[in-house]
Amino acid sequence: MAKNYVGPGKQIAFVAAANLTSGSLVAIGNLLGVVLHDVASGATGTAAIEDEWIVPKLGTAVITAGLPLAFSVANGYVFLNGSAATGDLTNACVAVEAAGNGVATVRVRLGLGLPAIH
Repeated sequence: MAKNYVGPGKQIAFVAAANLTSGSLVAIGNLLGVVLHDVASGATGTAAIEDEWIVPKLGTAVITAGLPLAFSVANGYVFLNGSAATGDLTNACVAVEAAGNGVATVRVRLGLGLPAIH
């Protein structure tokens, strides 16, 4: 193995800007992560940045499998890219199942590309 190998890169450390609970979504620069353990504001936490997760979605969004989704930094949920506002992460993850209007969560895949701040 190359001597400069660090690890698999599935997790990242971050400093929480607010109190976060395990399982919540967090924007870390241009990355979307899932918080792995509760972390207090100002403390260092760890977030997963790959794999599949069930995450909160905008309740009115109608999502089909395979669509890239945006993340609302202000509201903590994913939604359709076309509705992104300033400060949101676009292409933050990809839906791996459909989730219609009135559904509060959706299964997504993280780590398929680098999101962009809208």
